[in-house]
Amino acid sequence: MPNEELPHSDPPSEKVSFSDKLTPLLTDLFYPSESDEPVEAVTCYLKQAEPLTVSQIKDWQMLPPKVYVEERPETEFWAPVITEEEWYGEEEKERTAKFQHLKQLFEKELTARQVFYVGESEIDVYVLGRQADGERVGLKTKIVQT
Repeated sequence: MPNEELPHSDPPSEKVSFSDKLTPLLTDLFYPSESDEPVEAVTCYLKQAEPLTVSQIKDWQMLPPKVYVEERPETEFWAPVITEEEWYGEEEKERTAKFQHLKQLFEKELTARQVFYVGESEIDVYVLGRQADGERVGLKTKIVQT
């Protein structure tokens, strides 16, 4: 009897998680402001389908009522970091390209995206969205404005 080979099947392709796609983009990535601050991944336990509210963000971050929190348009966060200026050197161009990839990843993978600014001069910024499984994830950075 001839040796029959069993049909070869590839291992099931494992779905790459949003976090796995996000992490390499955040390596050595800093959001420019008066103080360049690192950009970090975050997860949020709030899973409801409705948009998040300022008060939910305060609860999630355990902030006292007096802390100023506001939701702002997503474009306000991305515009300063995805636009390449004529005078940019290699470092700025690389940073801009990373932020462009980051924005594309967010638009492709996350729905119901929202941006919250927390504080007044040292502002924590959260860009959050929902994954297909309902988990809310995103990024956090700090913007310093005096």
